[in-house]
Amino acid sequence: MADTGKLKVTTPSDREVLFMRAFDAPRRLVFDAHTKPELIKRWLLGPPGWTMPVCEVDLRVGGKYRYEWAHPEHASFGTGGVYREIAAPERLVSTERPDWTDGEALCTMVLTGQGGKTTMKLTMFFSSKEARDSALATGMAGGMEASYQGLDELLASTPAQGENSGP
Repeated sequence: MADTGKLKVTTPSDREVLFMRAFDAPRRLVFDAHTKPELIKRWLLGPPGWTMPVCEVDLRVGGKYRYEWAHPEHASFGTGGVYREIAAPERLVSTERPDWTDGEALCTMVLTGQGGKTTMKLTMFFSSKEARDSALATGMAGGMEASYQGLDELLASTPAQGENSGP
């Protein structure tokens, strides 16, 4: 198991990566932060200096999403996919196809809440071991933890709406 800040990373199989992280916020707010463009653009940025000029979300089964990042000293890049399952605020399943690869991953995010805190388990299932290893070699875990630190800040400054605690 790798430990990148608060983000725990494991490889349960040759084609999977499991990311686990806790957030000090209700599950509904964490779900909204992953699905509402006005919130996503405030935290899903990776290391300092990156911006997200494109953030499109059609949150429905069969709907698409598209994110594009830019940095003044690096090449821009993006990713997108299709929503396969939406069970707010506990489960979100989508595909992900980054611009830099022909491969597609199936991403399953499960949120469990208790006492106003939320645990996220994000499983990425890749087409092959090579695709999984290639994704991990990009340093994605470090970028994800940098983004999740931004999410911590966003969650701390955003009032919870309707879910104080519980599952």
